Amino acid sequence: MIDFIRKMPKAELHIHIEGSLEPELMFEIGTRNNIELPFSSVEEVRNAYQFDNLQSFLDIYYQGTNVLLKEQDFYDMTWAYIKRCHDQNIIHTEIFFDPQTHTDRGVAFDSVIGGITRALQDAEQQFNISSKLIMCFLRHLSCDEAMKTLITALPYKHLITGVGLDSSEKGFPPELFQEVFERAMKENFLPVAHAGEEGPPEYIRQALNLLKARRIDHGIRCLEDPQLVQLLIEQQIPLTVCPLSNIKLRVFDRMKDHNILTLLDKGLKVTVNSDDPAYFGGYLNENFFALARELDMDRDQAVQLARNSFEASFVDDHAKQAMVGRFDKYVRKAN
Repeated sequence: MIDFIRKMPKAELHIHIEGSLEPELMFEIGTRNNIELPFSSVEEVRNAYQFDNLQSFLDIYYQGTNVLLKEQDFYDMTWAYIKRCHDQNIIHTEIFFDPQTHTDRGVAFDSVIGGITRALQDAEQQFNISSKLIMCFLRHLSCDEAMKTLITALPYKHLITGVGLDSSEKGFPPELFQEVFERAMKENFLPVAHAGEEGPPEYIRQALNLLKARRIDHGIRCLEDPQLVQLLIEQQIPLTVCPLSNIKLRVFDRMKDHNILTLLDKGLKVTVNSDDPAYFGGYLNENFFALARELDMDRDQAVQLARNSFEASFVDDHAKQAMVGRFDKYVRKAN
């Protein structure tokens, strides 16, 4: 089963590129930019990755991003993730980035997107890994600030497929950002939103009804609202679930308590993703491995989760058919 997962073609739809910044690269870039980190060693950084909730993670996450100043820094961070994709047979990835995390520190938007997109272009050329870029708004900041970021991004809209909503969920419902999402959709950005991780099912409803979200990032608390579950099934709204993240942030105490396979078996379009892998103990394969080892995920479930990731992607129908065809060929051969 582990070997089957390892070799299986996959897509990833919920990865924060800043959350892929491993401590070793964080120190390397920090040294290059003369940024002093509040840690004396890589080991001390990893020891600090003990989180009680989403906010305790975000506090250290934002400290780590302080080393990112120049276009090359964003390239190096993205390229390191792309190499992981290559190693893990991820053939398509849809990456979140948080420009406000950087522009609020005086980093130019052009440097952020320039480094990321250059690495994604190299990924296509060198590894045949396709990608989409999704710009997230930080929900602990205001809708006005999000709107400013959207306006700043418009000259680069040819590089950005969608917009999302992330950061601290509790106390920051999707309804606060309806205006900026409406403007983003007028500019032809596809909307997604984090909802139903620590926030209630009502946040999922708001993301669907007010933000017109095409995918729900996390969404695991939907089971608390049977009518919402039925709606998600009927409309086949994808849920980009992140198992290791949910355990690390204490959304579930143990992987054995996770509801991802329950969601899948009910008919929801669930996908597996790594979220912030440098902080949560694993990339996409490690998330699949955890489900196999601790939830007794069988091969049919693994296949459905992976197929869902291609079907829920934002590629055009031709590319989607090609990826699903490649995936199905692998499954037939493996059987």
